[in-house]
Amino acid sequence: MLTLALETSTPLGSVALGDGDTLLAECALSVRATHSETVLGEVERLFARTGRRPEDLEAVVVGAGPGSFTGVRIAAALAKGLCYARDLPLYAFSSLRALAASVGHAPVCAVFDARREEVYAAAFADGARRPAALGPAVLPLERLLEELEPVDGWTFAGEGALRHAGIIEATGGTVLPAHLGVPRAAALLWLASVEPDGLVEDRTRWEPAYVRASGAERGIGRRG
Repeated sequence: MLTLALETSTPLGSVALGDGDTLLAECALSVRATHSETVLGEVERLFARTGRRPEDLEAVVVGAGPGSFTGVRIAAALAKGLCYARDLPLYAFSSLRALAASVGHAPVCAVFDARREEVYAAAFADGARRPAALGPAVLPLERLLEELEPVDGWTFAGEGALRHAGIIEATGGTVLPAHLGVPRAAALLWLASVEPDGLVEDRTRWEPAYVRASGAERGIGRRG
């Protein structure tokens, strides 16, 4: 099944095209341009590079967040638009789960920077194919480490983990380097091929898992 994967929840996004269990191509998106400027062009280049046609597409899988509100919305809108226009199945998985799948071992805690002294996190004691032991959630780093005690058995991945590497390592955790801390579109392809729970039943009503309200929504609440 020819499947397109879109992952734009973090500053370094990616798109991938797969057929069954074969990865045809994957491309990272520039960190110096907004995903809205790059993602569609990269998708077009993926088809051209692999000799496949957009009309041959049979499914789309998307990273459902949390992460950058703008990035998550861009991938979600593109995925929903493609599926609605072509009547294709849509698969969606947490971007934190995609990161855990990219790492490929357990126990692993995927961590994105949520700003405001908080992190987005999901911990997988038995790998990305098993339910998360914690999260996805947004919480202070100190609370996350308390929830995972003893921390010395955990590996941490993601730009949020790198930002707080000193604190995590001081508690006994292991922080993976930057090149192993990115949720990959190829990991979404793998999840879609092995996990039927990612199939979205109602594409028109589906929304990404932002985990917390956007800045604009919080502002409305304060004014109320």
